[in-house]
Amino acid sequence: MSQRERMSSVDTTWLRMDRPNNLMMIVGVWMLEGPVDLDRVESQITEGLLSYRRFRQFVERTPAAIYWRDDLNFDLSHHIRRIRLPGRGGKAALERLVGELASEPLDPNHPLWAVHMVERYEGGAAVIFRIHHAIADGMALMDVTMKLVDGPEHRAGGADAEREEEGWLQSLMAPVVAAVNAGAEASGSTIKAALDLARNPLKAAGLLRDGAGVATELAYLLVMPSDSATRFKGKPNGTKRVAWCDPIELTEVKAVSRALGCSINDVLLSCVAGAMRRYLEDCGDKTKGVECRALVPINLRQPGEVDLGNRFGIIGVELPVGITHPIERLRTVRQRMQALKTSYEPRTTLGLFAALGYLPKLVQDQLFDLIVSRATAVMTNVPGPDKPLTVAGSRLKQSLFWVPQTGDTGMGVSILSYAGKVQFGLISDVSQTPNPDAVVRHFPEEFEKYLYYVLLDPPAEEEAEEAASPGA
Repeated sequence: MSQRERMSSVDTTWLRMDRPNNLMMIVGVWMLEGPVDLDRVESQITEGLLSYRRFRQFVERTPAAIYWRDDLNFDLSHHIRRIRLPGRGGKAALERLVGELASEPLDPNHPLWAVHMVERYEGGAAVIFRIHHAIADGMALMDVTMKLVDGPEHRAGGADAEREEEGWLQSLMAPVVAAVNAGAEASGSTIKAALDLARNPLKAAGLLRDGAGVATELAYLLVMPSDSATRFKGKPNGTKRVAWCDPIELTEVKAVSRALGCSINDVLLSCVAGAMRRYLEDCGDKTKGVECRALVPINLRQPGEVDLGNRFGIIGVELPVGITHPIERLRTVRQRMQALKTSYEPRTTLGLFAALGYLPKLVQDQLFDLIVSRATAVMTNVPGPDKPLTVAGSRLKQSLFWVPQTGDTGMGVSILSYAGKVQFGLISDVSQTPNPDAVVRHFPEEFEKYLYYVLLDPPAEEEAEEAASPGA
């Protein structure tokens, strides 16, 4: 008889969130320079993943609970496959394949992960990962990938240095994360509050008037207004497409952020808002006053804590898509991000996810749908290793990944730094954004506006100070 362990309430929430039109899979892509020894790559990936017991366990559902059960008949052939792209097999073909795999559910009879190795991609190879969100969140999987690359110095956690980069969203939220990790009391009280509000959501309005702290933020999550109605929103049909642009130099992003008196993250978020605005205008839509909310996962693990499962909260970032002038839009983004420093939202949502795991699925779906319906996109901002990595002797030249969209959300934006560059990627549902490349191509164009502004018309010292002031 195989052994089993009960699934945590938070992981249960993400497992039960699977829907035919929005699968709870984290999708990643590695692009390796040639020459590539695929046998070595496969062996190294397999060894790294299977060092975690979870990758040998399938999900067992019972009337009483959900469990991780050891798969005594584990067969690697169910999880790792080799494939070749049709025709010349370039970037567009790889993007289409990744979209097709993102639309395809994992086999529930086996451990919930799969790897497709694309042979002869641009003279090297590409590796496509699909891992169910119930196994781990994005930050945990970032540490898992460090076990798949060459060299003990990388496997020890090559992303740590970049995680300390000033200006990234994770650094911005450090005071909140520290408060969450100060003890279990905050999390426990949040779960209690979430369960109470789940039983009586009408209490939310009263809490907004009279409450404070975590309870008020939880109430806000349940009654917050929706963002603007745009073509980015609607009912997804489950067919996904992905696209990514050429990466931009992180040194240039840093230089622009310093010159304009803001954070790296402010610049990148403003570029995302600008790209979304450009796309809407290309489609002939009005953009004045448009606001798009992005749900952003925030890691709640303590420094050095590496484990699977899910331990993160979510904040809602308001993107001022309707602001045309790049500098005005950047200042608005910065002001909003500064306000998030005192937010309780990450720990509030962590407690809410835990509470939802104990509730009947029907109630869970209703409450979570209520929250995600107020947003347009899910967005990740993940700092990766600052030095180039190799896998089985082949250089990892490009890396991307997307977290899943939830409810009826049909867009996922990924911002990933790696080896001194910043990579933008987009995954979308074809019912809402059939050609994500038409959005992605605007990301570097929007950044170039800030770069040209700094190089050709550098702000005066007092102007930079004004941009850096809290009220700017």
